[in-house]
Amino acid sequence: MRMREIDGSYGEGGGQLLRLACALGAITGEAVRVRNVRARRRPPGLAAQHAAAVRAVALLCGGEVEGAEVGSADVIFRPGARRGGEFTIDVGTAGSVMLVLQALLPLAVTAPAPTELRLIGGTDIRAAPPADYVRFVLLPLLTAMGARVELALVRRGYYPRGAGEVVVRVQPGPLSALVREAAGKPERIEGAVHTAHLPAHVAERMERRAVELLRDVAPVRLTRQEVDAGLAFGPGGGIALWTAGAPSLLGAAEVAQRGVPAEQIAETAACTLRGDLEAGATLDIHASDQVLIYASLARGRSCFIARALTSHAATALWLLQQFLPLDVRTAPAGNGIRVEIEPRA
Repeated sequence: MRMREIDGSYGEGGGQLLRLACALGAITGEAVRVRNVRARRRPPGLAAQHAAAVRAVALLCGGEVEGAEVGSADVIFRPGARRGGEFTIDVGTAGSVMLVLQALLPLAVTAPAPTELRLIGGTDIRAAPPADYVRFVLLPLLTAMGARVELALVRRGYYPRGAGEVVVRVQPGPLSALVREAAGKPERIEGAVHTAHLPAHVAERMERRAVELLRDVAPVRLTRQEVDAGLAFGPGGGIALWTAGAPSLLGAAEVAQRGVPAEQIAETAACTLRGDLEAGATLDIHASDQVLIYASLARGRSCFIARALTSHAATALWLLQQFLPLDVRTAPAGNGIRVEIEPRA
């Protein structure tokens, strides 16, 4: 079996490169060796969620992996035959299950049979997509591409306890291109604020600040949830925002952090969303990175406008072209950048 060598320090140099490389190896049937894993992070090497993601990819395709231990900087992945089925993956820490899902979902969407994933770990963790962003922004975008994915949030998992749980059910099928040409003004901004084991005023302050910052853009309608004690271990919370009634779906989210005022958490999410809107983006700054692999596997030409080409997105585009025959074009578009991806026959 041919083995492709990938320098894990390239570009953004984080865990995304490793997860994406293993996923692409499983999809293409190509063995992969990733050196210098997370070389640009401190400490470098695999953290628990990265090791869990690599082992999970191997589980979904009957593959083999060497070096999938915490701290390892050299990983070898040999894929087997992809399959559907029911799988349980426990990160074992508060490491993000949404980052694990990033590696698994492209396999499940293109698998030969339905897949059910039970993922245990952190659901709302800093520096990772929170569960509500995935539920209300990313998955609707993938649905527009023809993906059939359901995500049930069983229990919230916050840092440092983790122990959250999601169940993801996927019906495989072909993907169509994602075309987002026009931004347009949203009819309203929707969102969700949640807290667990925290005073009620924390959620109230997050909601109030988000409304203050966005009400001049469009009417803001947020739901507020106090998570029942049995549905979350330890204190935590967060806010997710998304546009509604516009040609394009944009979103932003932030999780609560110890020592950070509730108003600042809401402000981070609201200003991120506002920045994408003001740039005329048709995909938000995070989705424009996360949809790239699906656009690369879809039929036809996908195109969208992002506020900027982040280091994560640039690294993903480079890596995708190492495995797949793609035509990729980027060009300035107003206050943002236009991205086109078209698989070559």
